[in-house]
Amino acid sequence: MVRWKSLDTRETMPVTDNHDHHTHDSHHDHGSQAGHAHAHAPTDFGRAFAIGTALNAGFVLLEAIYGFQANSVALLADAGHNLGDVFGLLMAWGASALVKRPPTPRFTYGYRSSTILAALGNAVLLLVATGAIAWEAVQRLGSPEPVAAATVMIVAAIGIAINGFTAWMFMAGRGDDINIKAAYAHMAADAVVAAGVVAAGLAIAVTGWRWVDPVTSLIISAVIVWGTWGLLRGSVELAMNAVPSGIDPAKVRKHLEALPGVSAIHDLHIWPMSTTEAALTCHLVMPMGAPDDTFIAKAAESIKAAFGIAHSTLQIERGDGAECALAPDHVV
Repeated sequence: MVRWKSLDTRETMPVTDNHDHHTHDSHHDHGSQAGHAHAHAPTDFGRAFAIGTALNAGFVLLEAIYGFQANSVALLADAGHNLGDVFGLLMAWGASALVKRPPTPRFTYGYRSSTILAALGNAVLLLVATGAIAWEAVQRLGSPEPVAAATVMIVAAIGIAINGFTAWMFMAGRGDDINIKAAYAHMAADAVVAAGVVAAGLAIAVTGWRWVDPVTSLIISAVIVWGTWGLLRGSVELAMNAVPSGIDPAKVRKHLEALPGVSAIHDLHIWPMSTTEAALTCHLVMPMGAPDDTFIAKAAESIKAAFGIAHSTLQIERGDGAECALAPDHVV
């Protein structure tokens, strides 16, 4: 049995058999449970995006200039990676703004899925940039050239400070939103990569080994691919309407089957509306019918409290007539 919580006044549709019943919290909050991957990020990151984009764009220019002067493919590789991150920050920033726009007659969920597209675009952009970096490094490996080690170390050290600070600004939202997580992961990885470039410059200065520079570039490429793969997989899953990773569909099914008066459920679907919001639809078989409008409101409230799904659409069926065409699990 479900223990109902007291509800605030909310809009519900009248309950009649074999009709859809839709409830949606206009504030889109996700209940009190922490740790849901689909819960809202707690802060507006507009200022963080603006500062991070400006700092990194300036640093890319600085890094490219001194990379050419120092003849360092490692420095140029990091500049190319940081340029990709600037575009990534711009995409994530734009998506975080679009997600706030209201629905339209054509875009009935608004522009919430733009955050999913931004995360996917970020991952693809990084992998493409990494391929170019690795290719250049392999070519240099066969004929390594002299490198101005001191310049490499100084510029990379500046990168550690800038990337570390930018990552810190996104730290608060990294567990709640894959779009913010992408920005955080890129900046944190950049700080680590910049530290590797400093180490490479030091190694060249001490040993004179020119091959350290292209080898460091290949290591940077490997680090980027390793750090980006999870982001790519997660964003592709969201783009394919997979159940968000923070929601267990088996537990959702068990929860719905335990609702008072429900004998069976079918046509259960859970999908992401954005990188922070999920939606649910389901048919509930209730031989005695739904008791009243309050049942739907309480059911939606319990789903939100247990799983962070604030947008639920439930259809009530008595199950005493023709079988629902969507009843078999393999039917979509």
